[in-house]
Amino acid sequence: MINVLEIAAPTLEWMLLSPLLVILAAACLGVLVEALVPRDLRYVIQAALAALAVVVALGLTVLNWIQAAPQIAAMGVIAVDGPAYLFWTLLLVFGLGGVALFAERGVGAGQSAFASSAATVPGSPLEREADKLRREHTEIFPLLLFSLFGMMIFAAANDTLTLFVAVEIFSLPLYLLTGMARRRRLLSQEAALKYFLLGSLASAIMLYGVALLYGYAGGFQLADIDAAITAGAGSQPLLLLGMLLTSVGLLFKIGAVPFHAWTPDVYMGAPSPVTGFMAVATKTAAVAALLRVFYVGLGGLRWDWQLLFAVVAILTMLLGSTVALAQNDIKRLLAYSSIAHAGFILVGVVGAVQAGDDVSLSSVGAIAFYLLTYGMATFGAFAIIMMVRRAGGEANNLDAWKGLGRRNPVLAALMTVFMLSFAGIPLTAGFVGKLAVFASAWAGGYGWLVLVAVVMSVIAAFFYLKVVVAMWFQDADEAVVGTVETPSLWTWSVLVVSAVATVVLGLIPGGILGLLADAAQFIR
Repeated sequence: MINVLEIAAPTLEWMLLSPLLVILAAACLGVLVEALVPRDLRYVIQAALAALAVVVALGLTVLNWIQAAPQIAAMGVIAVDGPAYLFWTLLLVFGLGGVALFAERGVGAGQSAFASSAATVPGSPLEREADKLRREHTEIFPLLLFSLFGMMIFAAANDTLTLFVAVEIFSLPLYLLTGMARRRRLLSQEAALKYFLLGSLASAIMLYGVALLYGYAGGFQLADIDAAITAGAGSQPLLLLGMLLTSVGLLFKIGAVPFHAWTPDVYMGAPSPVTGFMAVATKTAAVAALLRVFYVGLGGLRWDWQLLFAVVAILTMLLGSTVALAQNDIKRLLAYSSIAHAGFILVGVVGAVQAGDDVSLSSVGAIAFYLLTYGMATFGAFAIIMMVRRAGGEANNLDAWKGLGRRNPVLAALMTVFMLSFAGIPLTAGFVGKLAVFASAWAGGYGWLVLVAVVMSVIAAFFYLKVVVAMWFQDADEAVVGTVETPSLWTWSVLVVSAVATVVLGLIPGGILGLLADAAQFIR
């Protein structure tokens, strides 16, 4: 008699996972649109499909957040809890902003920021023919959705193997999107290659760390690692090395020193819509994963990794704040600004405090609010960068921005608001965000780190004010001055929402902070 091996069917919590499934289904449907729909109709269908999918997923996330109890789903690999809902909401909001910037066709003579034929050699007859026929790369929308899908899994991964798979899912589309700029094609392709090679190396190192943690704990789930640490089982050097190598992949995605080298080149070379989306969404997903891995799985080693992250935070703030002072390209300036902000975020990570009698806002809630304020200002800034142009494309050199306050005072005023928020000036959202993460670190006993961060904030304010001074107080050189083009409703919507959020969150942040205080508890 033959024994038949019975394989149990997987049990999935479909409603809890519905935001992920909607994004994945829309991305797959977008691939079919590319294959079956005539070229002339693809742009409208793809943009509408992507926007609708993100809105539906956002609605389902909020609905589940209100109705469903936190639990470990998908056979133990996805943690659907308060922080997961919180970071999913942020990622979907940023994803909607990314869709809007990707869909922009109002500037640049009605052309998108993406190459007409990214697979052709720059300057070749095939590329010129594609430009002449005004072809569009509409597969950018499903690529964005696939990346967003991976980011959402990354933020909620409950085991280290799923964490690695998720980082590959969201990274591969970004590697492709980085090399698809319409202008400065060679620079874009060079940036994509650098991002791919360095990202692959970081992922390989992270996978090695995951293997070492498995060897120590005998399981991939974060609860297994935490239990092994609590029991004191296994080799301590193996655990510490696994923790260190796993942190490399996470810190790389955040853009922290010494894993920051890709950031300036990729920010400059990628199309501005991709840079804006990547600057915000990638950092949000990576920070969410970092918090879950180290607070849940490696919480028993907090006295080891807190000091490690404190040192990394100082180096990151120092490099980002000082090197940015010498930058004259605004996208490169914002790249080093992103590095500095990664350091400020790590200050909050080091605090590692829970909400209680003495602490009104936990480290998770403070960091989430910081990411929200940073994301709003970043999207607004890149929306304006897309609008300031010269004949050859975007005018990113600061010389082209001189006198913008006289040529277009409304746009210059909005850019000033975003720069002041980046700098953490009072009455802006950025000030409240920095105050939240600094308070978190202070409550965690790292007052000395907060003092260093305050000094770094003062230094960082100078390069943001350099942009403000150029716009309002310096005379424009007619030979290099940039003109402001009127975008479509897609970009205007991003700009308006970003500006309103930056001001409102700076003046009346209490409601959002209260919500974050109630939703920042990891399930274990």
